[in-house]
Order: sequence, then C-alpha cells, then structure tokens
Amino acid sequence: MNIDDKLLSKLETLSSLKIEGDKRESIINQLSEIVNFVENLNELDLSSYEATFTTVEGGTPFREDVPKNDESTIKTIIKYAPKTQSGFFIVPKIIE
Repeated sequence: MNIDDKLLSKLETLSSLKIEGDKRESIINQLSEIVNFVENLNELDLSSYEATFTTVEGGTPFREDVPKNDESTIKTIIKYAPKTQSGFFIVPKIIE
C-alpha cells in the first residue's frame, strides 16, 4: 500500500488531526514503514491453523457465582465514597 499526501489528508480528516506541513513527509515515511511491516504478515502460511477467538484452551474457566454479603467489604467501600447516607451512595442529581 502506498501512502501519499492524498491518503494522509484523508487520514487527517478521519482522525480529526492536523499535521503541520513540515512534518507531513516524516509522517508519510513512518506510516509507510508501519504498513510494510504489517504486510509481511500476509506472507505467513497459516493454512494449517484453525481460526480461534480466545487464547485459553477449552474456553474460559468458570467459577461458581455465589452472592456474598461481606460487611467488611461494604464498610470499606462506603468509607471511601465521597457522599453516603444509610449505606447508599449519594450522587449529584442529573435529571430535573
């Protein structure tokens, strides 16, 4: 893929960035190097590998989902909350 000034202008628009004129050539060179590096991945023969969506063999191990009423944890959380009343958080009103 060839990175040119036209493509860089499009990337500027999409990213809402403004690249100064004196840095444009440097950015084009850096982006070209990155794209060339990533294109090297296309040369790998991955036909013998099955596509996966997780790195954990056999899926994610589950734990038993048991609710706990741990008073010391609740007290610690309430202790560091900015505002509380009767064990509940007090938050600013956002809807009139």
